[in-house]
Amino acid sequence: MRDNGWDSLLSQVVSFCEKQEIDVPNMDDVPFIPGKSRRRAPKVTNLHRYRVELFCAVIDMQLQELNDHFTETTTELLLCMACLNPSNSFSAFSKEKLIRLAQFYPKDFSAVSLLALEDELDTYISDMRSSSVFTQLKGISDLGEKMVETQKDKVYPLVYLLITLTLILPVATATVERAFSAMKIIKSDLRNRMGDMWMNSSMITYIEKEIFDGIDNETIMKRFQNMSNRRGQL
Repeated sequence: MRDNGWDSLLSQVVSFCEKQEIDVPNMDDVPFIPGKSRRRAPKVTNLHRYRVELFCAVIDMQLQELNDHFTETTTELLLCMACLNPSNSFSAFSKEKLIRLAQFYPKDFSAVSLLALEDELDTYISDMRSSSVFTQLKGISDLGEKMVETQKDKVYPLVYLLITLTLILPVATATVERAFSAMKIIKSDLRNRMGDMWMNSSMITYIEKEIFDGIDNETIMKRFQNMSNRRGQL
């Protein structure tokens, strides 16, 4: 994987330099490092320096950064979701990974549904790859829209359910993150004894502040006044 990535990057850099009339160093040459003795300096070629010391080092840093932000389960989930991508005639399709994706949602896929999904995937991928309408799609959202337009969502309901769950996951994750961020702001050290009902109301107001900005103060005052009157009647 690294060889392919390096070769692709190197060819792009060389092409760019040639267009801009920038000299490209010979990858087999051993560069002179200022401040170091030529006899004691390690015999390292340009290829080794740019490929190992720079390119591979940056890739390792990025992988480490991803590992720090995503757990092993999350990474597996993302890899399984990518198998729904219709790009390049569904080249990323993997029946095993899509079944594994369904197993992440036990409330939506029972043991019987998993067996039915396994059979449905065989027909689904054969149908998709034989249709010029679907092989030209670029993203999972496009796939979902096209399945609804062609009523394939009714032909392959379990696959369409996987697509739906995949599309709403980023939104659900972002909503949860917003809620936790709001909780840290609202329930501070000075308000750590706040009750659940009051905290929930405060979080809704904070998270949906764009909606509440459109409500004038008089309407809010009347709302609270009506609530007080009803409590008094009870």
